[in-house]
Amino acid sequence: MIDRDGYRPNVAIVLVNHKNEVFWGKRIKEHAWQFPQGGIKPGESPEQAMYRELEEETGLKPDHVKILGRTKGWLHYNVPTHWVKREWRGTYKGQKQIWYLLRLTGRDCDIRLRASTHPEFDAWRWHDYWVPLDAVIEFKRDVYRQALHQLVRYLDHRPRRKDSRPRPMRTETPPAPPAAGGEAAAMPS
Repeated sequence: MIDRDGYRPNVAIVLVNHKNEVFWGKRIKEHAWQFPQGGIKPGESPEQAMYRELEEETGLKPDHVKILGRTKGWLHYNVPTHWVKREWRGTYKGQKQIWYLLRLTGRDCDIRLRASTHPEFDAWRWHDYWVPLDAVIEFKRDVYRQALHQLVRYLDHRPRRKDSRPRPMRTETPPAPPAAGGEAAAMPS
C-alpha cells in the first residue's frame, strides 16, 4: 500500500530497558544494525502494526512492554532508486513512519528473535540511547535522528553510563553447559 505521494506507511520501534538503553538488532546475515520496523497492513492502525511487528521481530507481546510515547506525525525517508523493486520504480519514493518508544517491562529472556518464520535479526544488544547513526544505512540516518530527538522527552532521565560502548551481542544460540565442577558465567543483563 503506497500513498499518493509515493510513501509506504510503516512503524518503527525504539525499545528501551530500565537503564534507557535501546534494543539494537543485527539484520540477519548482514552487518547492519537497526531498530525493529515494518509496514502497516490495510485496515491496521499504526499501534496494531507496531504490536504485530514487535512480536514478529522480537517475540515480545503487549504485556512485555509499555508505550511511553510516539512521534507527532509521519517521518519520511526516500529509498535510493537502485534499492527499489523494478515494478515500483516511478511510483515508490520510500517510507513514512510513525515511531513508538516502548519500555520493556518483561525480561531480556522474553526476547525471542526466532518468534516468526521469517526472522529479521540474528543477534541483538542493548546500546546507549544515542546509537551511533553511522551504523545505520545512510538513507535512514536522518529519520533515526529525528525520531530519537522527538522521543527522548518521554524518557525518565537517569544518569548516563560513563561507558557508552555497546553491550555484548546476544544470539538465539543457547549457552554452553558449565565445565565440570565450575559454574556458568552469568550473562550481563
